Amino acid sequence: MSNQDLIIEERSRDIGDFLVGRLLPFRKKRMVGPFIFIDHMGPSILGPKKYMDIDQHPHIGLSTLTYLLEGEMRHEDSLGTKQLIAPGSVNWMTAGKAVTHTERTPLESRDGRAIHMHGYQIWVALPKKMEDIEPSFHHIEAKDLPRWGNKKAHFALIAGEAFGKRSPVPVHSELFMVEVKAKEDYTINLEGQVRGEIGICVVDGNIQACEHEIGKGNMLISKTEDACQLTLKSGAHVFLFGGIPLEEPRHIYWNFVASEKETIEQAKNDWRSKRFPRVPNDDSYIPLP
Repeated sequence: MSNQDLIIEERSRDIGDFLVGRLLPFRKKRMVGPFIFIDHMGPSILGPKKYMDIDQHPHIGLSTLTYLLEGEMRHEDSLGTKQLIAPGSVNWMTAGKAVTHTERTPLESRDGRAIHMHGYQIWVALPKKMEDIEPSFHHIEAKDLPRWGNKKAHFALIAGEAFGKRSPVPVHSELFMVEVKAKEDYTINLEGQVRGEIGICVVDGNIQACEHEIGKGNMLISKTEDACQLTLKSGAHVFLFGGIPLEEPRHIYWNFVASEKETIEQAKNDWRSKRFPRVPNDDSYIPLP
C-alpha cells in the first residue's frame, strides 16, 4: 500500500436489532496493527420486546474487546464467566485455541423501558506462537483505566500503551486503543506518543487530519511515518487504535482468525460437529454460516 492516507466511510448492515458498521476488515486494508475486525453496535434503542440475544458462538486465534458507550450487556462463556459490562469498562476475552460465549441484554434490564445501546466490538489477532493458548477472560472496570486531560480534551487508555501510560488490560502484542473526547477544538501530535500503524475512528463530531475533514462514522488510517497532527473539533469523540503489525498475514472466516488456513478448516469442522467447549447451562447454538 502507498503512504497515502486512506479515509474509509463506515459501511452499515442490518443484523436484526442492530445496525452494524463493519470498520475492519475492508478492501484496501485488512488490519491495523494487530486489530483485524471492528463492529460498531448501534446506536440503537432496545425494548420493550426486542433485546440483544446473541446465542452461543465460537472464537479461535484472537482476543475480543468489548467497549460500551451506552447500555449494558451480560457476557457468559465456556470458561464459566458471567460478567455484566457497563459503559467505560472493558471485557477482554482471549479465545486462543477455542472459546464459546453469549452476549445478552441482562434479565434485570428487561422491564419494558427503552434501553439505549451503543458500543464497539473489536477483535485483536494473537501472535502466531499464541494462537493455540488456553482461553482466558478479564474484566477491567472503568475506574481502573488510565485517564487524563485538560480543559480542552479528556483521554482514556482502553488497552495497550500510549502517551507514556499503560492500560491494565492484559494484551498479547504491542498495541494501543485510546478514547478521546474534545470539549473545545484540540490538536494532538501523535508523533512519539504511539508505536505502529494508526487508525482513527470518528464516533461523533468532526476531526481534521492531514488536510482532510473527517466526520462521524468514518475512519482514517495512517502509517507511523506519516503520523501528523490531528485536530478534534469541539464535541468530537474518537478512538485512536493500532500498533505493531504481526509478521504473518491472517485468515478470517466468520468468528475464526488464524495464520494457517488449515486451522480455520479444523475450527469449522469442530463447530459443525459440536466439539467446541460450551457455555454452562446454555443450549443455544448459532450454525456455521
